[in-house]
Amino acid sequence: MSRKVFILTFAFVLLFSLAAVAADPIIIGLNLELTGAVAAYGQMGLEGIELAYELLPKEVLGRPIKLVPLDNKSDRVESANATSRLIEKDKAVAIIGPMTSGNMLAAGPIAEKYRTPIVGPSTTAVLVTQGKQYVFRACFRDDYQGKIAAQYAYNDLGARTAAVLSDITNDYCVALGQVFAQEFKRLGGKVVVNQFVRAGDQDFSAQLTSIKTANPDVMYVPNYYTEDALIAIQARALGLNMPVLLSDGADSPEFFEIGKDAVSGMLNTALWHEKAATNELGKLYVQKYREKYGKDPNAFGALGADSYLLVIKAIERANSTDPVKIREALENTKDLELFTGTVSIENGDAIKSVVIRKAVNGDWEYVTTVHPD
Repeated sequence: MSRKVFILTFAFVLLFSLAAVAADPIIIGLNLELTGAVAAYGQMGLEGIELAYELLPKEVLGRPIKLVPLDNKSDRVESANATSRLIEKDKAVAIIGPMTSGNMLAAGPIAEKYRTPIVGPSTTAVLVTQGKQYVFRACFRDDYQGKIAAQYAYNDLGARTAAVLSDITNDYCVALGQVFAQEFKRLGGKVVVNQFVRAGDQDFSAQLTSIKTANPDVMYVPNYYTEDALIAIQARALGLNMPVLLSDGADSPEFFEIGKDAVSGMLNTALWHEKAATNELGKLYVQKYREKYGKDPNAFGALGADSYLLVIKAIERANSTDPVKIREALENTKDLELFTGTVSIENGDAIKSVVIRKAVNGDWEYVTTVHPD
């Protein structure tokens, strides 16, 4: 072999080897509730993430992106285990999910331990990011959502007395009820009944009878979709016709499937609505989601897509797959255009708007958007 041929051959092998190394995929883990009690959230989140993956470039830093989904079964222990596996076994540089606050409270400390960023699409509980460096959210916080709910009830609905009915087994529900009550009282209103239910209960007649006796101007029910729908059915059967204000936990097709006509007219503070999509990314997402899945887009899918874009842009700005550098880039996110609008990150929290919607004919109808101060 001539020296020239040897050099060319060596150069080709070297370039091929370097290309092979560069082509190693960047792993983004997905820790989602794909089965179990709140599987609807995880399934919607996954749809949004997969659509975002299709709409955006498939490479970052010259390397392909690979999504590795794991089912946390809507369980806290499984959420923690999934986080460990995605980091240790799959070598994820960042994780998207869980979708719910309770599961993120279990997963977050594991991400902290391994110094790997984790982004919750819809984890609204204040404690999710508190005291954490590697835990982020793509949604607003409950203390903001609860305040907006109280302000809307007092200012827009004209309510001066309120009843709160929250799920005592869930930190998310209890915290929302507390924040609503505090803000409603601060505005000059009075909480005349503060009752609790338990997830899995079927009979809420005692609590609802107490509320009927007090006859408040508005009822605030910040629970997940199953309890919300069952409460709606029983409330209507008892003749409770005051406005009912729900939280983002009602955002699921099952809410309408279970509640049917009983949920008609109910309002909720929501993470997003397609009519709130005003930028080009948002409009594209709405169009492509409907084409791909044959149904209307939802907030959990859109926030899943947001979380994916947040991570990809952080990797680009960090110019690195080092999880520590990705974390730094996530924390420094400022005025980034996402599918649901513009977002900045402060101490792991997304500064986002709240959408008010109304249940009409088996779907959510857009009412208005409340922007951060």
